[in-house]
Amino acid sequence: MSHNLQLNAEGKLKHFLTIDGLDKALLTEILDTAESFAEMSGHHVKKVPLLRGKTIVNLFFENSTRTRTTFELAAKRLSADVISMNIATSATSKGESLLDTIRNLEAMFVDMFVVRHGTSGAAHFIAEHTAPHISVINAGDGRHSHPTQAMLDMFTIRQFKPDFSTLRVAIIGDILHSRVARSQILALNTLGAAEVRVIAPKTLLPAYVETLGVTVCHNLTEGLKDIDVIIMLRLQKERMTSALLPSESEYFKCFGLTPEKLEIAKPDAIVMHPGPINRGVEIDTRVADGPQSVILRQVSNGIAIRMAVMSMAMQTQGAT
Repeated sequence: MSHNLQLNAEGKLKHFLTIDGLDKALLTEILDTAESFAEMSGHHVKKVPLLRGKTIVNLFFENSTRTRTTFELAAKRLSADVISMNIATSATSKGESLLDTIRNLEAMFVDMFVVRHGTSGAAHFIAEHTAPHISVINAGDGRHSHPTQAMLDMFTIRQFKPDFSTLRVAIIGDILHSRVARSQILALNTLGAAEVRVIAPKTLLPAYVETLGVTVCHNLTEGLKDIDVIIMLRLQKERMTSALLPSESEYFKCFGLTPEKLEIAKPDAIVMHPGPINRGVEIDTRVADGPQSVILRQVSNGIAIRMAVMSMAMQTQGAT
């Protein structure tokens, strides 16, 4: 379902809802398109007229300053008109349904919805029910998917380690609650990474994690051997319904990335984090701000990736 829904009749990107069902060629096209936009950030004028006359609505049912800001900047750099809606203060809090909200916005002749929602599948639902000319981009839904974050991570990896086929990547921390981790695993496997390792306590791993095509490890010291790329995840305390961990200090002792533990990985390993960072919980400040950290580069790359996805989806409009 998701495969057909995301692509138009010519196999081009119409919606971007999940990495699942997209092939290596399409993911590579997103990365290549982002590369041309990344070069633009050094220009005096950072705008291109690709989406002039188009209207993009940011529908954020969940807070996320960085994701919302980079989507807004990306749309403006493509010369689109952007409306950002704070849904908490809009009609949905008065009992208006999600579809009513969408129908009202469609009546204002919008061209794209960027959707962030606490419920898994919300962006798919909107894509299935919206007018045929409208594209939908998933900016994170429940525990399910965060495809643009995964792609900006892939883009960052490629800048430092261009050949995915030789890479061993470790994703460390709260895999259970992380929509980013699921999208990263799918993207890494689609792009042909040599190995994807997940390192976490048993309580923070989904039951079916092996079926995602990963190697599971419960010991950080063992898990970091021969690793080229380290992706740290935030402990998502707001999603935890029970005591899954003894304490944050205990977690840091076992799974926190310190300069000493970083030495176990390859000497040229890069350290990533989708943010926001809990310093002293999953990562030591000396590592987060250290020479192997590419965390701020990830933030910059978010704009280029979101420009790429928006422009590719918009260019298919009318071709379905």
